[in-house]
Amino acid sequence: MKIITIVGARPQFIKAAMVSRAILQHNTHNSNKIDERILHTGQHYDSNMSDVFFKQLKIPKPNWRLECGQGSHTEMTAKIMLETAAILIAEKPDYVIVYGDTNSTLAGALTAAKMHIPVVHIEAGLRSFNKAMPEEINRILTDHISDLLFCPTLAAVQNLKNENITKGVYNVGDVMYDSALAFGKYAEETSTIMRDMKLTHKEFCLCTVHRAENTDDPTRLTSILRALVETAKPNRPVIMPLHPRTQRFIKEMNLESLALSNPYLKLIEPVNYLDMIVLERNAAVILTDSGGVQKEAYFHGTPCITLRKETEWVETVELGWNQLAGYQTDSILHCLQNHPKQTPIDEYGKGDAAEKITEIIANESFRL
Repeated sequence: MKIITIVGARPQFIKAAMVSRAILQHNTHNSNKIDERILHTGQHYDSNMSDVFFKQLKIPKPNWRLECGQGSHTEMTAKIMLETAAILIAEKPDYVIVYGDTNSTLAGALTAAKMHIPVVHIEAGLRSFNKAMPEEINRILTDHISDLLFCPTLAAVQNLKNENITKGVYNVGDVMYDSALAFGKYAEETSTIMRDMKLTHKEFCLCTVHRAENTDDPTRLTSILRALVETAKPNRPVIMPLHPRTQRFIKEMNLESLALSNPYLKLIEPVNYLDMIVLERNAAVILTDSGGVQKEAYFHGTPCITLRKETEWVETVELGWNQLAGYQTDSILHCLQNHPKQTPIDEYGKGDAAEKITEIIANESFRL
């Protein structure tokens, strides 16, 4: 059986690493081999956002590397579809695997579906119920054209059921949790970022901002930066790895003077995956608009404040690990002072989601 895995952004590299490992393990013990080939769309084109993940996570080198990281959402999606179609025509895979909710996800799924190639959606069923977010549109459309839908939580399964999607749906747990278990200890042993930045365990805040709704809006970005400037202290600095988009808009909106007004707000280049794990594990609190980082915060036992008004990971809020602050300065500062009671989350599986996914795909192949 031949599978083409389509990835293009940081969270997808992490998830694909675990499934690729499980596929290799499956192939050592089964006669029904899975031939996985990887198509990297180039959606993330910065080395620290892309290439380094393949090296650190030991993901097989992509068989194809597109250059689709520029342009609007429409331009990017269309370009990925056009270039992916040529590859699918030549390769004739039995399945196409897509991950999450990016432009690469939707473009890959649409292209495969129009060519009558079964689509596998890993991390299916998530909903923020905010269609102003491109990611929400991507995940809804991808779910409705997928043949196998692997959900990380029971809430995701219920979301699909509410949309009359029940066939091919499996609750397997979260492949990101697989990754957290697999790489957590290794990251602590190999990363030097805590020492290099002279950081102390649980005595700094970590912040990531990358969503267009925050970065492209001067009011929102200014409000978030003001909260960070007010929060950063000599005994509790704020570490902010800058996504390329965020860095660009800080400059274009003339917000550099604000961002640099407090020396304890430390704006740094994007960090590699292992360094990010260590920062997440050691931070006192994480502020983010990233869905993946919200979960990683929980995996590493760190409270999270989400710089959005909604989240697809509702259980992290319901059980006290995450607070929805939005973008307003006062709301962010209020959440930093608030400490909800935290209850363990039993939703994400036991670290074997990738194995379950691989075995289900292998079993489904007999029906082709």
